[in-house]
Amino acid sequence: MEALQMKTIAVTIKLELEVPDEWEVVKTSEGVDVISMGEGQYLDLTFEPMVTEDIEGTWTNSLEDGFMNDLLDKVVSEDVAYKVIEPLSH
Repeated sequence: MEALQMKTIAVTIKLELEVPDEWEVVKTSEGVDVISMGEGQYLDLTFEPMVTEDIEGTWTNSLEDGFMNDLLDKVVSEDVAYKVIEPLSH
């Protein structure tokens, strides 16, 4: 059987969130940045796969476990960086 040709697709996702002032970027014990939302709640952002059978139709994040596991196995690297942007003072 012939080996499947593979290529790399680089995906860049940038989010800017307007959040309450008490939210802050903190590190876990393993040194991973996450967002502290206060009251013991934390947020880690990563990609959320969306699929459809009709490119112009409805997209969903309801995925079969097997598909999700196969997709995550295809991820070669992931880089999530958090940066606090202070508002400009007038």
